[in-house]
Amino acid sequence: MTSAFPIGSIPPLGEVPRRMLAQVVRQDRMGEPIDAFQIEEIDTPSLKADEVLVAVMAAGINYNNVWAARGIPIDIVAARQKTGATEEFHVGGSDAAGIVYAVGAEVSNVQIGDEVVIHHGWWDRDDPWVKAGKDPMTAPSAKVWGYDGPNYGAFGQFTVAQAHQLMPKADHLTWEEAAAPSLVGTTAYRMLFGWEGNTVQAGDVVLIWGGSGGLGTQAIQLAKLAGAIPVAVVSNAEKGKYCVSLGAAGYIDRTEFDHWGVPPHWTDGPGQKTWMAGARAFGNKIWEIVGERKSPAIVFEHPGEDTIPTSIFVCDGGGMVVVCAGTTGYSAVVDLRYHWVRQKRLQGSHGTNDAQANAYNDLVRAGKIDPCMTRVLPFEEIGRAHQEMDAGQLGLGNTSILIGASTPGLGRK
Repeated sequence: MTSAFPIGSIPPLGEVPRRMLAQVVRQDRMGEPIDAFQIEEIDTPSLKADEVLVAVMAAGINYNNVWAARGIPIDIVAARQKTGATEEFHVGGSDAAGIVYAVGAEVSNVQIGDEVVIHHGWWDRDDPWVKAGKDPMTAPSAKVWGYDGPNYGAFGQFTVAQAHQLMPKADHLTWEEAAAPSLVGTTAYRMLFGWEGNTVQAGDVVLIWGGSGGLGTQAIQLAKLAGAIPVAVVSNAEKGKYCVSLGAAGYIDRTEFDHWGVPPHWTDGPGQKTWMAGARAFGNKIWEIVGERKSPAIVFEHPGEDTIPTSIFVCDGGGMVVVCAGTTGYSAVVDLRYHWVRQKRLQGSHGTNDAQANAYNDLVRAGKIDPCMTRVLPFEEIGRAHQEMDAGQLGLGNTSILIGASTPGLGRK
């Protein structure tokens, strides 16, 4: 086979075509995601010794490729070219379920025909930090696969990943279910279990922003499994009820509050008083849901600029605000009075390492975690899906895209 094959099909096992179809972002159309993504026929990527070629059956949608489409905060194509890459395009996508079609010369953990999902932690195996046995996701070479890592993520008929990224697909899940949760789930696992001294414990209150979204749905379930008390923050009752169905003790409708964003400067006494009243009312709502004056030991953050001031304020003494993104902006303000006196921790968290990813995937394979895949779209709709995610219109849970799979519901054994 020497040319691209139709979407919704795959070649004979192990037969790799010279060309493939992919949803491609180029620099001259970066901006609105619905315009930035376009289907093109490109060369099928080749492999390095530690890499694996996977035929993508389904892919998941995540916010990182909203950023890639917009070229904000970085132009992914330009950044990659500075490291020596020659491609003038970006093939994104950080969640995939598929079938192994080829393996590099030094790969021994998977073989052709294996059904796999891919986690998004990528790093240079020769990085001195990694070779020293330290957490590879804090290594200088660490990247997110399908975003700022090497090219060819999940939004093509074939994708390339390092062998260590591959994990067994859960037998009881369809392709689209299996593709949906790995990035958000492994990210959430690292946020809740990855920071010694502030890992989630039984009885902890865990405040989860965006509880009905991809990250939030996984965080609720992980916290509940640990015996904690998850409290979701959402934008309407429908989303709140969905969170409760996943194990949340209750939910807060953030639209009932108006103190979001950068609070008034501490020298503005009246402004501070007004902001403080809103923050205290928000904290009182947590206590009302929990049934006692018990503040969050962990605040699970990703909106960033609009919410960090409140998160720091309501977090319990000695607790942790752990943040993995800044979807409302990056310039967050922290009132240090509540931070240092109560000895709270503001912890950045990014990606996943192999141990965390496999621990999460084991829970999925055991049926203890629901991928919360609520919507399946065709390959042509990748741009629209990211546009809707950017506008907060994607709905509950996770969205998947069919690529190699022809119809929803395939993939269970």
